[in-house]
This record gives sequence, structure tokens and C-alpha cells, in this order.
Amino acid sequence: MKAKLTYVNGMKFVAEADSGHAIVVDADHESGGEDTGMRPSELLLIATGGCSAMDVISILKKKKQEVTGFEINVSGDKVATHPKRFQKIIVEYVVKGKNISDEAVKRAVELSMTKYCSVKTTINGGVPVEYTHKIIEE
Repeated sequence: MKAKLTYVNGMKFVAEADSGHAIVVDADHESGGEDTGMRPSELLLIATGGCSAMDVISILKKKKQEVTGFEINVSGDKVATHPKRFQKIIVEYVVKGKNISDEAVKRAVELSMTKYCSVKTTINGGVPVEYTHKIIEE
């Protein structure tokens, strides 16, 4: 799996994944950006929610739950000093439907958070990050 971020200007980048899908990543005006895209930390919250959402809805379908609506609200508390990492991420699952089993939802969430969600597992355990650089003279 790969991603590429290409500099546009200011603090704006276009990020493209192997899937071919792209998004704009930018900073707010105070940080030198134009506020035209999502912040990297927002993307981490979205990735966490998206990964778990797919797990939970898949599990609930397998459990034959009659889900008519589903959303996840993700928030994060960051420390005030650099690197301003998240000290806590809170995930709220909102399931709408008919005859939804509380136990089924509880189990689906537990399985996602402890076994299936690769983003959550990566955040929990951390992952070594290797890095290199190169310079291209123009």
C-alpha cells in the first residue's frame, strides 16, 4: 500500500493513494495554509472511524441485524505542545434499525476495536516508521 503527497503551494498538498483516489490536505490560515483541505490529524480520525465502520456494519449484516442507518462520531483530544499528538480518541457508534440487538452491536464494536480494525491496532501498538530522503536538483 502506498500514498503520494504532491506539493501545490502554501501548505497545500494533493494526496493520492494506490487506489487512484485523491484528496487535498491543507492547513488553516494561521498555519500558512489556505484552509482548502483536511488536516492530517482529521484524516487519522476519519481513518479510524472508517475502518471500524466497515467492520461493524459487516458484522451486523452477518448477524442479520436490520440496520436502516449507521454513523460514527469520532473526536480526539490533543496535547497542547508539539508534536500535539492525540492523547485520547473517542468513537461513538449510532445504529438505527428495527429489532437491533444491543449485544450484537456491543460485540461488533468489540471485535472491530480489538481484532479487525487495522488503523486502531496501528494506533494502539504503534508501528516503526523508517524514513529516507533524496534531493533532485533542478
